[in-house]
Amino acid sequence: MTMPSLTRAAALATALAGPAFAADVPRSVPVASVAPYFSWTGCYLGAHLGGDWAQKNITDPVQLVQDGFLGADSIVGITTVGTAPNGIVIGGQIGCDYQFASTWVIGVEGAASGSTMKGSTSVPLPLGNPGDNALVGARTDFLPSVTARLGYAFDRVLFYGKGGVAWAGDKYTVTGTFAGTGFGFEGLDTRPGWTAGAGVDWTFARHWSASVEYDYYQFGHGTVLMSDSINVLSGLVDAKQSVQVVKAGINFHIWWPGW
Repeated sequence: MTMPSLTRAAALATALAGPAFAADVPRSVPVASVAPYFSWTGCYLGAHLGGDWAQKNITDPVQLVQDGFLGADSIVGITTVGTAPNGIVIGGQIGCDYQFASTWVIGVEGAASGSTMKGSTSVPLPLGNPGDNALVGARTDFLPSVTARLGYAFDRVLFYGKGGVAWAGDKYTVTGTFAGTGFGFEGLDTRPGWTAGAGVDWTFARHWSASVEYDYYQFGHGTVLMSDSINVLSGLVDAKQSVQVVKAGINFHIWWPGW
């Protein structure tokens, strides 16, 4: 074959192979997908379970009993009885958060807990028969609160502090025997106060998070009207209390941008 013939054959082979080679070359390079940005912005509803303990100081239970039976000013001096009730709490919470400046989170939460916390202390009645005592009891039935919180987020982990207003639903009792007569004083009290706490929240699934939290409640002093239906007696005592709670919670979240 002559040189011109070889040249024409090579050109023809190149022209035929070109489309087939081009078909094997990718037309575009795919761009790697980017994970969506996680944000704590949204609202949630959940439940919690934990333990609580308190310090409750009840002033003048001895005077309550002895003045009731013997008349006003039967005793001189003030008697304060301290109780340290404890129990469990179970309840729920609802709230909303907003994430800003990349890592900061602000929010508001309403919570309510039922409590089994109770305790009692015995105190002698000096003007009664030898051995006469009053059993002073204190019980907390519920702890609702409305709080604001501020947190710092490390992606799906949120560390936060919180504070706001709180209430305590309490029942106080003074029971026993005085000079051979049984008595049973009871008083109900719903006390406003404040609460502050801190915790950590961790998102472990698309719409679910788990939290651990500590809360301190302070309710200060307040008078409680005590009534004895057995002997138709009544009087006032002063109650001062603080409560501490440690609880674990689980929340279902909605409106999560980027998911």
